[in-house]
Amino acid sequence: MYTALQKIHKDKDAEPTEFEENVAQALFDLENTNQEIKSDLKDLYINSATQIDVSGGKKAVVIHVPYRLRKAFRKIHPRLVRELEKKFSGKEVVLIATRRIVRPPKKGSAVQRPRTRTLTAVHEAMLEDVVYPAEIVGKRIRYRLDGSKIMKVLLDPKGKNDTENKLETFSGVYRKLSGKDVVFEFPTTEA
Repeated sequence: MYTALQKIHKDKDAEPTEFEENVAQALFDLENTNQEIKSDLKDLYINSATQIDVSGGKKAVVIHVPYRLRKAFRKIHPRLVRELEKKFSGKEVVLIATRRIVRPPKKGSAVQRPRTRTLTAVHEAMLEDVVYPAEIVGKRIRYRLDGSKIMKVLLDPKGKNDTENKLETFSGVYRKLSGKDVVFEFPTTEA
């Protein structure tokens, strides 16, 4: 029997939480009711889902998708996010690929760690996932006198209409996932 539980595959056969089951059920319902994205959703599933409190009393739903299915999810990203935001009214949805960070190899070890498994590379890729479908066109790191640092991320002005109202959500989700403070903004053009 085909059920919503086939839309979620957790690592090491762990049991999905109630919230993850709700997200899987929403994906299952979308696949059965929405003809527009039915064929694209057929073979897709998620790894996990969490709910994050964002500033201003808003909540965001962070859905982790398998790294191998990231391209397939990106194809239907705008439509899927729009439909899921309708289902979870008042919550913004962010899709992120599941990536693994590997410890640096010990001294004297011949094992090389792939560049994509470093902490920096995973955080950079996570940042790109969070702001998708907008593109990052620039980054600035500002060091304050007290030693704290804040990263300013400049987004492509072409996606301003879609993402302008989600900037707070993006920074809240990224802070929760990586522990880094980020400010998203659009570059100002001098005319």
